[in-house]
Amino acid sequence: MECSFISKLSVEEFKHILRIAGKDIEGSKKSIVALSEVKGVGYNLSQVILQSLNINPYLRVGFLTDKELSEIENSIRNIGTVGVPNWYLNRRKDMDSGADIHLITSDLDFTQSNDIDREKSVMSWRGYRHMFGLRVRGQCTRTTGRKASAVGVKKASGKAPAGAPGAK
Repeated sequence: MECSFISKLSVEEFKHILRIAGKDIEGSKKSIVALSEVKGVGYNLSQVILQSLNINPYLRVGFLTDKELSEIENSIRNIGTVGVPNWYLNRRKDMDSGADIHLITSDLDFTQSNDIDREKSVMSWRGYRHMFGLRVRGQCTRTTGRKASAVGVKKASGKAPAGAPGAK
């Protein structure tokens, strides 16, 4: 059986820790798994990126060359160059620009918090639900989603109160 996993770098050139899109990644992980550690890039998107760049997804990421790493980082930052359809992006019809974009790392967190703050400021129903810490997407809340300890009837201690029926 021919091994197609032979690396282009020698063991001496192996990178134990490398940085992709602002995230430190262990070099011993497979490239498809390592890319999915970046916030905003999942397993399927990392597979699409690696296929478009003709990089073996099962190659250890520490064996990738600097050129391949820069290509990966550029394609993550500009996901439209990879040929991903618009429905695959995580921010379609952006409120500010109206464009279809894909956010990663801290930009994703920042935009999400801004969206929630905007909902609160316009006093929409979703904003109210966010303000009070309730479920936003229409889930039932009668029995689930309780954050406090047990809700219900408190168990009485051994003695009954003086005026209660059956008290002696």
